[in-house]
Amino acid sequence: MAADNRQAAQQALAPLRQQIDSLDSQLVALLAERAKVTAQVGQIKQQFALPVYVPEREQALLSARREQAAALGVSADLTEDVLRRIMRESYATQESHFVCCREGGGKVVVVGGAGALGSRFVSLFQRSGYQVQILEQTDWPEAAQLCAEAVLVLLAVPITQTAELIAKLPRLADDCVLADITSIKAQPLAAMLQQHAGPVVGLHPMFGPDISNLVKQVVVVCHGRSQQQYDWLLQQLTVWGAELAVKQAAEHDSAMQLIQAMRHFSSLVYGVHLADEQADLQQLLQLSSPIYRLELAMVGRLFAQNAELYADIMLSSSDVSSLLQRYQQRFSELLQLLQQQDKAGLMAQFAKGQQFFGELAGQFLQESKQLLQKAADGRS
Repeated sequence: MAADNRQAAQQALAPLRQQIDSLDSQLVALLAERAKVTAQVGQIKQQFALPVYVPEREQALLSARREQAAALGVSADLTEDVLRRIMRESYATQESHFVCCREGGGKVVVVGGAGALGSRFVSLFQRSGYQVQILEQTDWPEAAQLCAEAVLVLLAVPITQTAELIAKLPRLADDCVLADITSIKAQPLAAMLQQHAGPVVGLHPMFGPDISNLVKQVVVVCHGRSQQQYDWLLQQLTVWGAELAVKQAAEHDSAMQLIQAMRHFSSLVYGVHLADEQADLQQLLQLSSPIYRLELAMVGRLFAQNAELYADIMLSSSDVSSLLQRYQQRFSELLQLLQQQDKAGLMAQFAKGQQFFGELAGQFLQESKQLLQKAADGRS
């Protein structure tokens, strides 16, 4: 009887599955057609030096399609999820070549251009029509020749070497832009201003070398000197799709203590704690909720990176140590509440956090739901 039921079910499902296969095939064909159109959009954007990412256009498109989905009885959230994934792919198809935002192009020298992040910028400048030279450790005897007539010298070197290599640079042309992409800004910016009398700007790309493109990626800009002479560089970053956030160097470095150094240190401690506890990672993954799986992934991601780079970030400022000492003190205070079984005390601390995050807590809840759904989808 069971076998007969299965056979009857398969016969009933067969034509419906054929319809699904046909519809899926049509979807793929439509994706191909859409990709052709977005490629043309990319060509026009580059022709007129327009940015790859235009947030107003994206939001208008999503809003219109959500309304259409609701009218047709389709989940608006599903529609937005699908479209966001399609748009992310379309941004990638628009960036094979970029317009050059500096009239006449010119020579760009990337110090450390063979490194992971440096090579990404080498590729971007090359695809934008610049003549790119790489200056590595063995090239310093020819540094003056390599940097001659450069319109931009960009330092993409480890934090610990940045100030030393800035001081080592040859005399640059008066109109050459000197910039860096180090994750701290006050010290490199001061060193560049002292070394070079021309235009100077500090940049911090808030992403790593594993990104597929710069669309929606933040680049912090710390102005140094003669902004008009490096406006073309800022425009180039926006054409590549980046979002620029202008900050004072000291303001940036203070924020990075929380965003980078403290966060990386906390992940390091938690990962080492799991190792010392001899935790069974596979069992943790098997039993984890989506939120814990995501948290574990973020901790594990740290240990797939370059150890020296992250150690340098954590050691980049003496203020990080005092910040972490204050964190340790608060950890101890809350641990004491836990040891004392002080439920009211723990709830009072929770209320302090609720008041601090305010309306953002609800926003973060919605954003995290989307991330958790993706984490659950990727579970195998």
